[in-house]
Amino acid sequence: MTTEHSPAGDTEGAASGEAAEVEPGADSERAPSADAPEGTVGGADVPEGGAEPGDSRDAAGASADAAREALPDGRDGGADADAADADSGGRTDAGGAEAGVPDLGTSAGSEAGGAEAPETAEGAAAPSEAEAELAAQRVERERIARRKAERQGPVASGGKLSGTVADLLAAVRAVESGEKPVAPAFVEPAPAPRRPAPEPERRPQPVRAAPAPDAEAVGAVRAVLTEGGAPETLAPQVAAALGDDAEDTLRADPWQLLRVAGVRPEQADGFARALLGAECRPDDERRGRALTVWLLEQAALAGHTALDLPALVEALGQRAVPDPDEAVQSALAEGDALVFQDALEEPGARPAAPAGDDEEPEEVPVRVLAGLERYALAEESLADALARLVNSVPKETEESWEAAVAALSRGAADLGRQVAGHGLVLHTGGEAARAEPAALLGAARAAGLRVFAVCHTPDGARRFAAQLGEEPGAGAVGTVAGLLSGASGPGRDAEGALALDLLVVLDAPQLDVEGAAMLAESLPDGARLVLSGDPAVLWSAGPGRVFADLLAVPACPQVASRVPDPGPLGELVSGIGVGELSQVEAPGKEIVIVPVRDAGEAVHRTAQLVADSVPRAFGVPPEETVVITPGHGGAAGTRALNTVLKERLNPGPGRFGGFDPGDRIVHSPAPGRSVPGRVVGADAEGLRLECAGVPVVVPKELVEGRVRHGWALTAHQAVGGRWAAAVVVLPGDAAEVLTRPWVYTAFGRAERHLSVVHGVEQALPQAVAERVAKPRTTRLRTLLRVQLPAVG
Repeated sequence: MTTEHSPAGDTEGAASGEAAEVEPGADSERAPSADAPEGTVGGADVPEGGAEPGDSRDAAGASADAAREALPDGRDGGADADAADADSGGRTDAGGAEAGVPDLGTSAGSEAGGAEAPETAEGAAAPSEAEAELAAQRVERERIARRKAERQGPVASGGKLSGTVADLLAAVRAVESGEKPVAPAFVEPAPAPRRPAPEPERRPQPVRAAPAPDAEAVGAVRAVLTEGGAPETLAPQVAAALGDDAEDTLRADPWQLLRVAGVRPEQADGFARALLGAECRPDDERRGRALTVWLLEQAALAGHTALDLPALVEALGQRAVPDPDEAVQSALAEGDALVFQDALEEPGARPAAPAGDDEEPEEVPVRVLAGLERYALAEESLADALARLVNSVPKETEESWEAAVAALSRGAADLGRQVAGHGLVLHTGGEAARAEPAALLGAARAAGLRVFAVCHTPDGARRFAAQLGEEPGAGAVGTVAGLLSGASGPGRDAEGALALDLLVVLDAPQLDVEGAAMLAESLPDGARLVLSGDPAVLWSAGPGRVFADLLAVPACPQVASRVPDPGPLGELVSGIGVGELSQVEAPGKEIVIVPVRDAGEAVHRTAQLVADSVPRAFGVPPEETVVITPGHGGAAGTRALNTVLKERLNPGPGRFGGFDPGDRIVHSPAPGRSVPGRVVGADAEGLRLECAGVPVVVPKELVEGRVRHGWALTAHQAVGGRWAAAVVVLPGDAAEVLTRPWVYTAFGRAERHLSVVHGVEQALPQAVAERVAKPRTTRLRTLLRVQLPAVG
């Protein structure tokens, strides 16, 4: 490693805007009492700017802080840092930097959920990817519901069979009835050779963002908000969240305002006081139900798919709900939430022995959970789909799979053998380990099997396609969002299943429970699913921890790659993955430590590195360098850094809603998803962007909520991507938010050079050694243990 010392006077001129302070937790525990002043809701300001793009927790604004007050569990490494943002990063001097190579440290603020990159929709008049994805989700959920309803009804003999099994049953009945002799009835025609499904030609067309809510509905909502003392600027968000009947919904139940991201309980209480007057009481049943749902939504933003019922009841009590148990029961009765009883699995415990005829069955301890229906349905559907894939693989390996395995060697051959005999296989490893699923994909395609691979981001898809020798978007590689929306991939059969024999999912830790359920449900019987990824990176921005849950359940083969990431950067990141931050020899200055005293100096030195030092010393232009910092807020968050970097790299008046042609941006087509790109221009239709080679048009009324400058990102926004150089900013006021997964993810984004702007002293090695990912409450492991037998 190399250490740079900051010259005197370098801190002058650094941008370091102070962040607004978050309200103390006690404010959020008040019951409705006094009238709120004008311009506020419940005595607390509601942010008028809408949600920050690219971060589901940032979009929730100050409500993320409320979630931390109410919920005992936090967010996993990096994701919990996202929830902590809320622009609360103050300036704290880190003290003078020591001479020599200091131990690396942490950063300020908290970061946002990074996200899935969209693919272009087909045709200019085609629906946007966001609309297509929502439609695909609706179709998939209807299909899941039909399948569950069918399971509950009576099954006619042979009525559930299809394909070869159904033909055999028909042949047996024909022989029994005397319609056919025995021999001809069982003669099967030779199977036709499989050929890869042709990839349809797709030309990039401008993707238009989903339209804004109906103007009439927005106007009606605006009138209600004004009457209740809420900012009118919330009207589009309220109309989008509550639908066309938003006005009637708010008048009937003012606490439904909590359905809007960024609104806190005390604000909804003030709104209800203004509309209901004397009828507004702390024990109002509507208030208890709304707060129950709000707490479960906050838990989902923190990564949980469910909450322990005692924790939920305690959190309701902290919110001044007089009878929390009654509030939960009311929410359950209205169908706003569901309750589950899952058996507790103690480490090392043996399965209970079956009870005899005269013995009482042994009582199994259970935990009682509450959750929202959408996440409960997703987890159950995912468990069902994975069990179906595991159980539908033929006992005899097909010739095509034998041929594919024969063409592989070393680690890829180990992976191929497991995939040939199992419907679900987990593959773990770093960036270099991607060569193994790439070899498997190539061999399977050469053997005539229908194959496809998806990544978390367009950049990941581009790099994986390069390993296969293909052009991005032209072959067997796409993104998860593109496959689910139909913008890429092999297409679907009449039953809605993907026409695939093998699906490889890279960046598997980034799968949330809903996306994973949709992928698994989309695969036909007999298909193979490979989930591949690095378990040490940050978990998904959405709820669930699918990859980690599957690794914890021995229900399918797990193949650990032995291919290490090369060079000093690979050695550094590998050590972080096991909790060690060690000195690494970097003769080519692949790793440089830049000590700083405070956040202002951190911003100034970061701009110097991106604009001057890195291009001059390593030949890496600014557009191939990424800046990563723990959060959006604070004196060295993404907002402050992007302001300074724009002035340095692309100065301009910002005449298009604060943007100029050539600006690096992050586009957020949906909460929790971020796509890097650049501004091309603007016209009457809106702001024109280019994201991963795809033209995107964002209407001007949606620009503020969906587009932000993108020279500086959070680690969740950067996960799944790689840049030639990375500058990781760790100001002194960030020490409390660093975790091992955050550091591992941020440092691992660099391919050739890593600069660490270091102001946290010993906080970084402490975070790497001690702060692992925080647990998430999910039900997937319990569901899988019931449905899938242990392997080996």
